[in-house]
Amino acid sequence: MAHIYELTRLIGEPSYGLAIIIMTILIKLILAPLTAKQVKSTKAMSRIQPKMKELQARYKDDKVTLNQKMSELYKQEGVNPLAGCLPLLIQMPIMIGIFYGIRDFNYEGPSSFLWMQSIADPDPYYILPILSALTTFIQSKQTMPPSDNPQGKIMLYFMPLFIGYISLKFPAGLVLYWVVMNIMQIGQQFLMDRNKDNK
Repeated sequence: MAHIYELTRLIGEPSYGLAIIIMTILIKLILAPLTAKQVKSTKAMSRIQPKMKELQARYKDDKVTLNQKMSELYKQEGVNPLAGCLPLLIQMPIMIGIFYGIRDFNYEGPSSFLWMQSIADPDPYYILPILSALTTFIQSKQTMPPSDNPQGKIMLYFMPLFIGYISLKFPAGLVLYWVVMNIMQIGQQFLMDRNKDNK
């Protein structure tokens, strides 16, 4: 992030907040293909969930046949159950590294941004925590398949509230990263859904 901050300084707008936004956009663009694969795989697995449950109920006492039928279902539907895991496994170390990098970053010089005196401190007006909860909810709503599962609905509302709550204590720079990442993901999902509808 220090290098990107130097870039903002060279263009006459030295800002750690702007540096975080630029860095987040670059990271998201690099990871976009992996994210797209993960989302497609998750949605495909959700789509065949009823058929999977039907097979599990029919062959609950015959694990060998169940595994065979499940493999046939995956092949028939063109779904790879592991396709959603690999992109996530690649992304997770990167995201965790960025999380700790921003959280523990030592800001040298002024770190004010927009309404905040320092993005090294929590947002004093709670604007970013509210945005973190809101964007997390929208992103979850986009990717969650239609379901009557009460646990899924509880998580849909609980997770954004939890993210918003912990964002109250986190440095504003870290929450800014989370909000920008969510907005990028929402935009990517919107484009993916629109392209799918136009086919």
